Amino acid sequence: MKLQMHSIHFDADQKLIDFIQKKVDKLETFYDRVVDGEVFLRLNNSGIENKTVEIKLNIPGGQLFAKEEAKSFEEATDLATEALRRQLRKFKVKQMAH
Repeated sequence: MKLQMHSIHFDADQKLIDFIQKKVDKLETFYDRVVDGEVFLRLNNSGIENKTVEIKLNIPGGQLFAKEEAKSFEEATDLATEALRRQLRKFKVKQMAH
């Protein structure tokens, strides 16, 4: 899947980018018609959970979005991809019903 990565106010290393790509690619096992996506990585100034990951997926007929905060980008990515997995399942069930 084609993903655009945006790291805001810092430079993400290749290891992190590869990790996110791998995690998001796994979502295609639940719904294979995902067109593309965007990932925003952001460092916040407040608190312990200061890493934010936002993932936006474009699918035929809509867009799915998940935003999660955690202590590390990897943990936030896990949470966001899990939220998107649930959204994809729900979307797929709606599609089947029509």
